[in-house]
Parts: sequence; C-alpha cells; structure tokens
Amino acid sequence: MSQKESHLLLPVDSAWLALERPENPMTITVMLRVEGLTEARFREFLKIYWLAWARFRFMPVCRAPGWWWEEDPVFSLHHHLEVVPGEFDHRALQEWVSARLNEPLPDYRPLWKFWLLPDAEGGAALLLRMHHCYADGLSLLGVFERLCPSSPQQAPVLYGAPEQADTGRWSRAANAWLRELIADAPPAPGSAQEGGIPGNGGTPGRNALERATWKSLKLVNELSHFLVEPKDTASSLKPSLLGRRQCRWSPPVSLERFRHIARVTGVTINDVLLSCVASAVRKRLVADDTDMDEAVLHAAVPVDIRSRLPEDIKPEPGTLGNYFGTVFVPLPVDGESSLERLFRIKHETRKLKKSWQPGLSWALTGSASLIPEAWRQPVADLFYRKATAVVSNVPGTRDERYLAGCRILEQMFWVPQAGDIGLGVSIVSYAGQVQFGVVADEAVMAHPERFLEDCLQELDLFPS
Repeated sequence: MSQKESHLLLPVDSAWLALERPENPMTITVMLRVEGLTEARFREFLKIYWLAWARFRFMPVCRAPGWWWEEDPVFSLHHHLEVVPGEFDHRALQEWVSARLNEPLPDYRPLWKFWLLPDAEGGAALLLRMHHCYADGLSLLGVFERLCPSSPQQAPVLYGAPEQADTGRWSRAANAWLRELIADAPPAPGSAQEGGIPGNGGTPGRNALERATWKSLKLVNELSHFLVEPKDTASSLKPSLLGRRQCRWSPPVSLERFRHIARVTGVTINDVLLSCVASAVRKRLVADDTDMDEAVLHAAVPVDIRSRLPEDIKPEPGTLGNYFGTVFVPLPVDGESSLERLFRIKHETRKLKKSWQPGLSWALTGSASLIPEAWRQPVADLFYRKATAVVSNVPGTRDERYLAGCRILEQMFWVPQAGDIGLGVSIVSYAGQVQFGVVADEAVMAHPERFLEDCLQELDLFPS
C-alpha cells in the first residue's frame, strides 16, 4: 500500500494489541438504550456521521517493524451492523450481551461492530464492541457527545477526523522535552545566566540544578514505590481465567443521592462510588474466610492524562486514541464500617492526585509493543499483578442526548481487564443518574448481579 493508505500505529495504541490474550481480549463494550431507534435511522447515522472518522475504515495489520493501520479495501457497513429481532426482556438482554462479549471480532476487518435490537423491552438496545487500539473510553465518549446533540431537532455540527500518520509530531515533542531537560541544567561558566540575582538566596543555575535533582529523586521514588508495592492477596477474585465472561448492569440511581452523601461526609462523589466497590469486594472476601487483617487488594483505576501531556502531543478534541494512565488505589477491605472505608479511600485518592503513577503506567503500557515478545509477559505481570479489579468511572453528559433524533435513555460502558485481572467494574453517569456495571470471568463470579447488589446496598449505610 502507499504511504497515504498505510502507517504505523502509535505505541500507546498498538500496546493493546500486544497485551491481548485469548482469554482476556482488549475490547471496549458500549451499550445504549435508545427510544424508538430503527434500522433505517441508525444506518443513515453511521454512513453520514460515524464513518466521518476515517479510522473506522482502517484495520490494524501486523508486519515489520510493528502494527500498521491499513484501509480495508473491501469495507462495507454491512459487515459492521447486525440487526437482531425479538422482544428481549431485561434478563434475556443481559444474557445476550454477555454472549457478545465472548464473541471474537474478525481480524480481517476493522475491529468494531454494532448490534441493534430495535424491539427490546424498555427501548431499543444498541451495542458496540471495539478494540482498545482504536480509542480509549474517553475518546469514544467524546465521539458520542459530538454525534448526539441535546435536542432531537439538532444535527451534529462538529464531527469526524482524517486518519493520518502522527509519529513525526511525537518525535518533535520528544525533542522539545529533551530541550526542556537541558534547560534545567546549570548554565555554562561565563554565560549571562551564571551571575546570581542579589537577594534571591541563590543563583539561577543552582536553582535549576535543584529542580532537576528534585525531579530525578521524585521519579526514583515513584518507581521504587511502584515496584515495592505488594501484590494483591490471593483470593477467589483472582483465579486462573477461563476466558468466558458475563456482564450485568444495575438499575439507574439518582446522582443526587451520591452527591448528598459526599456533601455530608466531606468527600468527593468518586470517593463514594469507589467505597461502594470496596464494600462489595470485602463481602466476597469475608464469604471466602479470608484473613481480613492481612488482605491487600488494589483497584486499577484509569486516569485521563491528556492535560498532563506536552502541548505538541495533546490530542485535538474529537480525535481517537489512547491517552490514559492507571493508578492503583488500595481498597480498605479490612475496614469494618462504611465511614472508615470511605475516609480511607479519600486519603488514598488524595495521595495519588499528585502522583506520577498515571504517566509512568501510560509509558509502561506504551512500551509493550516495542519490546521483544518474550519480555512482554514479565512486564505485564509487573504492571497488572498489583490489582484484582479494574474500576472505570465514565462521566457522561448532565443533560439527555439524542442519537439520530431518538432519545438516549441509558448508557453503559465496560472496559477490558488486562493480564490476569478477571473483574471489571464500570460506573457510568448520564443525565442525572448513575449505573454500575460489572463484567467478570466465570472463574471469578458465577453470579455477577450479586456483586452489583452489594455495591448499591452500601449506599444505605451512609448517613442520610
């Protein structure tokens, strides 16, 4: 293919292809409940708006020296949209969605597909599965926000993006970063900067050296803390995976309920949400007769790092790609009261806010496709052995949105769980309501709906 038709994936995108395992595919799943959505409306929507992102016509192909984007020469929307008839009730829909999670996407086409169930009870169900190499959850959320306006009469205004090689921009950003480090070094003897400014307590050169030294020490400290952090306690939540997964989602809960608890206790809404997950995990461990005083468990929490990136590589709004790091939040599963767990989570999240951990984990993940295959598993083990679950918090829009002129009633995301992690918890807010979702390998949970019930029961234990 020509240069215009084929180019290398960025390392942060191809990493998800390198980390993929047959029993744990790196696929994002999105489900929307859309009132009155028909096949004709949705097919037109895809042709005009969705395919305006050129990447959706491309597929990742492995050939030396790495993974390349290549346009599908026989692309047809027919391959990426399936309409499923039938009046699915809630239980049948959950079983059907779980079955799709275990259905591989063909690797000879672009790695995404929609299913539309127009006659499902409670509103049409729209399911999207997409490989993580195309985009992270926030990128996808940005796509849907652009394509789904707040009025049924309003058409999307800004949408789409060309697919083009971006490696040169990353090289220029790396050079700029190197120049910044050099600028932090002390000035050469005899230079105009060598002389000190009276009264400032030191020279600019010495101050620059101190800043550079502090950065180095902080980096060493962050890496050391990351490496010596104990791996999670062996438990029934982290067995050998079977490769068969089930997913469930909760009924919507008013966002105001979480906001009230956060206001009364002096924490954030995210602290309350994570505390609900910690409570459900604790109940599983107690049921397994785990020694709670010695139990160590972490949640891998994705964190958007777009604002932390150098200006030259910050993605433009509406572009696809992977721009998140991961923090490993200790879950206070030994805490016996809801308030104790909540305040300990508040302490941990505040401590991680200034951490370099998201950037370090982003760099480690991005290196997966650049190192020999024999070394990938040790790197992945180092990275993912520190967590038992992935907990993602997807902040949706505050107002209702419309897809192809049809009102979106609910939205749910499930993200993949890399390595040996077999439990994923998704928390999605949309139009003043919150829903919990769970996806679990069958070896981890035979009945994931009970985990969701435990998450919601924690809310009743907080002060009203």
